[in-house]
Amino acid sequence: MRIALVGAGNLATNLGGALVKAGHTVCQVYSRTQESADALAVRLGSRGVSHLEEVVTDAQLYIVALKDSALDEVLPTLLDGRSQALWVHTAGSVPMSIWPGYGLRHYGVLYPMQTFSKAREVDFTEIPFFLEASGKMEMDILRDIASSVSHRVYEADSEQRRYLHLSAVFACNFTNAMYNASARLLEEHGLSFEVMLPLIDETARKVHVLHPVEAQTGPAVRYDRNVIDKHLAMLDGHSLYQQLYELTSRVINAEINEKTNGNKCR
Repeated sequence: MRIALVGAGNLATNLGGALVKAGHTVCQVYSRTQESADALAVRLGSRGVSHLEEVVTDAQLYIVALKDSALDEVLPTLLDGRSQALWVHTAGSVPMSIWPGYGLRHYGVLYPMQTFSKAREVDFTEIPFFLEASGKMEMDILRDIASSVSHRVYEADSEQRRYLHLSAVFACNFTNAMYNASARLLEEHGLSFEVMLPLIDETARKVHVLHPVEAQTGPAVRYDRNVIDKHLAMLDGHSLYQQLYELTSRVINAEINEKTNGNKCR
């Protein structure tokens, strides 16, 4: 398809590359800065623009990959004269209902659930795509596009997608924050974070075959206060890490008890 890509950030960079590799044409890249637009456009064999009025009017599909807070600001100008095309956004937490308010007939959501960085290319074939569309025709188009880059394509409505995004924050962003805490503590004592990588890799591999509750280990499982109190004392001077350690230990133990006793975790 002839696609206009609105955005040049982490997601747009990776998605644009996957679409071009799948045989689609990204005819234009928009970014608020010409430098960012040009940098991605060169990679995609496209043309970069930095003014909304310069966005082409003849694309078949417009993929809006901007931060959530920017949508209301740019959409009125973007949609002017381009409302006959198919429009999608890529956000997990923005409902599809954002589109009808602008008088569109063809719209939807194309949500690839993954963490993206410009400097790291990912394998799109294993990334789950979650789709929502205004009608059957639009869904068929989005399914074809998503299937051209990924083997994992699903339909999900806006409410389901909200919880996918929330769950992803726990599984990805919060987990990475834990990695950072580990790295800081190690570096403060002359150790490299690299020594944690085998442990991290095995923990990730385990949840491919075990439920996370079943894969859980450590002092919080049995709520060993002797070990927990020693660790909290070692975190003196890191008050946020102390709070994080204490609360996370309570969550782990409550989840284990729920699994064992059938009680609700509160």
